[in-house]
Amino acid sequence: MDAERRFYSIGEMCDAFGVTARALRFYEDEQLIFPERRGTTRLYTDRDRARLTWILRGKRVGFSLNDIRELLDLYDIGDHQHTQMLATRNRCAERITALHRQKQDIDTTVAELEEFIGQLDQRLQKED
Repeated sequence: MDAERRFYSIGEMCDAFGVTARALRFYEDEQLIFPERRGTTRLYTDRDRARLTWILRGKRVGFSLNDIRELLDLYDIGDHQHTQMLATRNRCAERITALHRQKQDIDTTVAELEEFIGQLDQRLQKED
């Protein structure tokens, strides 16, 4: 893609990020991206591309749309993204803690199920 190019079509955005046009329109409705309009045509900027990268990464790691919006909105407060980076770091640490708890819960449940299967297997063997 030409480095001097300023606008991207919805099709180019879909291809570049592996998302649907419907997803892009949803993110626009949620005020997460802000494409320019020329008639009915949406034109996306490098800023929209950067925001979409954040949105998709946030979704992959389990952030809510509200979390993503809050973190994106911190970009423009004028401190060279220091507040945004700090808030993102803290939100990531919180997510890691929550995931560790979920993992422990899953490990406990798996162990309990395996023990139960073992008990059932023993009973089934006695019946044979």
